Amino acid sequence: MRLRARAIDLAGSFAFLVPNFLGFLAFTFLPLLACLALSFTRWSLAGRPAFVGLENFVSIVGFHYQGGRLAPNDPQFWRYLWNTIFLMGSIPIGIILSLFLALLLNQRLRGVVFFRTLFFLPSVCSAVATALLWKWIFEPDFGLLNSFLRAVGIGAPPAWLADPAWAKPAFIIMTVWMIAGGTSCILYLAGLQGIPQEYYEAAELDGAGWWSKLRHITWPMLSPTTFFIVVMSVIAGFQGGFIAAFMMTDGGPAGATTTVMFYIYQRAFRWFEMGYASAVAVFLFALIFGLTLLNWRIGKRLVHYG
Repeated sequence: MRLRARAIDLAGSFAFLVPNFLGFLAFTFLPLLACLALSFTRWSLAGRPAFVGLENFVSIVGFHYQGGRLAPNDPQFWRYLWNTIFLMGSIPIGIILSLFLALLLNQRLRGVVFFRTLFFLPSVCSAVATALLWKWIFEPDFGLLNSFLRAVGIGAPPAWLADPAWAKPAFIIMTVWMIAGGTSCILYLAGLQGIPQEYYEAAELDGAGWWSKLRHITWPMLSPTTFFIVVMSVIAGFQGGFIAAFMMTDGGPAGATTTVMFYIYQRAFRWFEMGYASAVAVFLFALIFGLTLLNWRIGKRLVHYG
């Protein structure tokens, strides 16, 4: 009877796991293998893929002499990688604002639940709808932002999405608005509520002020939360920017908002260079994986657990 009950338990567990395993196999693992295999080929969706070995990767990371100086084989990739890194400037700004909002929302104030919901709302809104909303806000002639700037006396506000110098800062503003009160704020709020109040009471007895408590108690105790947010934000940063670029600027003006993810889309579905697009995706995966390992190594020295 005991063996039969154990067999029934195993069969039930297996039955629960099979759908999830099949979904992972069909929509994650096999596409990853296909992407890795295609990265060593040249394929335009017509005919069979032609094996080219490491040619795609040499084109991505290789250099050649041009006019007596080294030049990248694919200057577009490196430019768009820089665009991606530049747009990740929203990460430290978002972390600071998330912590600030979490400190405010951790107070016992009337209506605090309403404000928590209000700040988190952008995170659950459709990314497409959000991009269209901000495209209207950044509209140079009739947009809400420039109308406000003219109302306060700025006669020639930026063209924002139409100006290569202002397009990336515009994307950063939009991203910070989306993430400041989102998941990072919720994580910080949970971390704040997990800090023992005895630490603050002891600090007050020693005459510590608000800044001293924040610096010597709150921030060190939140270091595991900050570490997690930084790691996940860096991963999301390298993988992000596609919807905003696709919906708002189509990667323009003059490629100023084209990210690596949007570049992969262009190579694959506009220029039908599936092999090269797969190689860029594999390179991006390797870059994210390496930076994540580096973050873990550094995080062990900076994170304090109690």
